Amino acid sequence: MNIGVVGTGYVGVVTAACFAEFGVSVVGVDKDAAKIAQLQKGVIPFFEPGLEEMVGRNMREGRLAFTTDMKAAVEKSLAIFIAVGTPPGEGGAADLSFVQEVAGAIGRHMDGYKVVVTKSTVPMGTGARVRRWIEQAQTRRGAFSVSSNPEFLREGSAIEDFMRPNRVVIGADDPQAVAILKDLYNPLNLIEVPFLVTSVVSAEMIKYASNAFLAIKVSFINEVASLCEAVGADVHDVARGMGLDNRIGRKFLHPGPGYGGSCFPKDTRAIVSIARQSGVTARVVEAAIEVNEAQIGRMMDKIQAAAGGDLKGRRVAVLGLAFKPNTSDVRESPAIRIVREILGRGGAVRAFDPAATEEAKAAFPELETGRDAYDAATGCDVLVIATEWNQFRNLDWGRMKTALRQAAVVDLRNVYEPGPMKDLGFRYTSVGR
Repeated sequence: MNIGVVGTGYVGVVTAACFAEFGVSVVGVDKDAAKIAQLQKGVIPFFEPGLEEMVGRNMREGRLAFTTDMKAAVEKSLAIFIAVGTPPGEGGAADLSFVQEVAGAIGRHMDGYKVVVTKSTVPMGTGARVRRWIEQAQTRRGAFSVSSNPEFLREGSAIEDFMRPNRVVIGADDPQAVAILKDLYNPLNLIEVPFLVTSVVSAEMIKYASNAFLAIKVSFINEVASLCEAVGADVHDVARGMGLDNRIGRKFLHPGPGYGGSCFPKDTRAIVSIARQSGVTARVVEAAIEVNEAQIGRMMDKIQAAAGGDLKGRRVAVLGLAFKPNTSDVRESPAIRIVREILGRGGAVRAFDPAATEEAKAAFPELETGRDAYDAATGCDVLVIATEWNQFRNLDWGRMKTALRQAAVVDLRNVYEPGPMKDLGFRYTSVGR
């Protein structure tokens, strides 16, 4: 089977590469000629473990190609996945202009039956819009199906999530489209992955509801962490006790500076916007957003206290700039927000991240960075662990103590234990402990 994936951002490249790994013939399409030129050389424009090797292997074996030729891609493909961005627009609503542009192009070039699949995160009802946009653009009438196949990829674990997913959601009203999509995912039957076949609008809703619920868990445990600090409890023990209840589960109960990235902030705001347009109040999601926005202020209070109550003239080392480990993504990163706050309060920052330095400097050209964690810490008054990269889990604290001007550590990810850190002579601050 031949398929096309339109959009070569994070979701698009991962989707194209993983389907190629399944043995499908895939062409990735983008109007950005420079990006396509890099992909044709096997160069991935972002960091994702294992992806560059997978792309290179499938290109060499002839199953994966990249092009700017939308017409050729549409004509060649039976299924066309729309994987373009849906950035937040006015009031937090998802901007569907890129989706509309792709739908129109598909309609203009359609030469036979196609299954058009939205992989992008889109508001409920977008499937019907995509159908209308395609019909309006068609130069000659022809049959096609519109489906929704939302992605549930975690940055840093995207290949594993695609190749061994918790579930595959197919939203389609046409049995032929369902059969084609199930055939594409056929290798997953060997590992008994659950498939949920539902309506297009329900599939669209599943994606938003899933992300909103996970964001709520993050905000909830951050509120619990604040309460733990007030009453003298240990949030790690509390979270562990909660997570052992199968109804709650252990994941996403990790206190810290709040959620970030390309999905949770955008999708929570979008679902609130959709709810308002539908005459519904999404109070729980609104509260999760409010808690998350306030979390940076709480973290800054810890950093400022560790600096002696005032950041003016203080130098702060920030370890981690990406919103989570194993990615170069700094979009909505709590670490970047913390850097901005430190600078805004008169402090100076030296930062280090194993993968996201270039992306951070693109957003922050004046950002001073170190060669490694120790170089970043040299001469600083406070060390802040903002992203829990594995290489930050086993730092040489003797060397770090020598590098720092003052032995003050603010561990926003609770990577270390308070007792041993204090025994090493550090003024150590964590979250909820």
